[in-house]
Amino acid sequence: MPKSLKKIGVMTSGGDAPGMNAAIRSVVRACAFHKITCVGIYRGYQGLIEGDMEELNARSVKNIINRGGTFLKSARSKDFRTKEGRKKAYDHLVNNEIDALVLIGGDGTFTGGMIFNQEFGFPVIGIPGTIDNDIYGTNFTLGYDTALNTVVDAIDRIRDTASSHDRLFFIEVMGRDAGHIALNAGVGAGAEEILIPEENLGFDRLMESLKRSRKSGKTSSIVVVAEGDKTGENVFELAQKVESEMPFYDIRVTVLGHVQRGGTPTCFDRVLASRMGVKAVETLMDGQSNLMVGIKNDKINLTPLDKAVKGKTEINKELIRVSEIMTT
Repeated sequence: MPKSLKKIGVMTSGGDAPGMNAAIRSVVRACAFHKITCVGIYRGYQGLIEGDMEELNARSVKNIINRGGTFLKSARSKDFRTKEGRKKAYDHLVNNEIDALVLIGGDGTFTGGMIFNQEFGFPVIGIPGTIDNDIYGTNFTLGYDTALNTVVDAIDRIRDTASSHDRLFFIEVMGRDAGHIALNAGVGAGAEEILIPEENLGFDRLMESLKRSRKSGKTSSIVVVAEGDKTGENVFELAQKVESEMPFYDIRVTVLGHVQRGGTPTCFDRVLASRMGVKAVETLMDGQSNLMVGIKNDKINLTPLDKAVKGKTEINKELIRVSEIMTT
């Protein structure tokens, strides 16, 4: 362990995700195990600029592994986008004798960390926390599995109503640029059609699918729509367009929104967070920096932050084929 590494800061930034608290807990307890002081930074980069931080120990993070959200809070910071703001953040780190940072968040968080590292040579390690699962270099991000289970549970409940009233439901899920939630939840919940940004199926294809389902005897249907899909201007406009073509359907729209971000993290997310937190601390102890901790084929791995930010995740083509077969 480098002699200079005596104190590590940990923070969460950007949108919250289930499993962030478990990751904070892991970082704090890994530090305690290796006799390193851990400092919790509140409200992300904004809190860092304002010096809003306190030392944490193993007891500080008791009973949080099962809690959604982040007890360190999160915030967007316009100030950190300026050189002056980043200098204030750096001065607070120096004044508090913090030697390295663990950043829990998404690509925006990692971009800020990269710039900070380039300007001040300050060691940073990223842990991917976002329900969208859209970070390159890892098969799973923290919160994704929990969000999937939340969405599937919601769709199951909506299906009960759909089948009771012969309704067609359009259910919008998060995913501006990536359709991982929509595709996996749609297959898992047995949706009749799944619309994602990566595959522009088009309105005509959607209509063919719905008419085929109707002809086969289905009196109710579920269409899962990623918010970034462009089949319509938005999910409400799409629903109106379908209704004009199929007036015999009683059509409803449900936007799940931020309900997908909350809730108790699944066992998978808790274990993943624990593994990533330990790896983040021990990577810094090894003198490595500017990396993101990820998981591939159930093995913890490291990816340069610039690749994690610039790289593009790929949708599972095999799962798309499965979804097409399942909607027959």
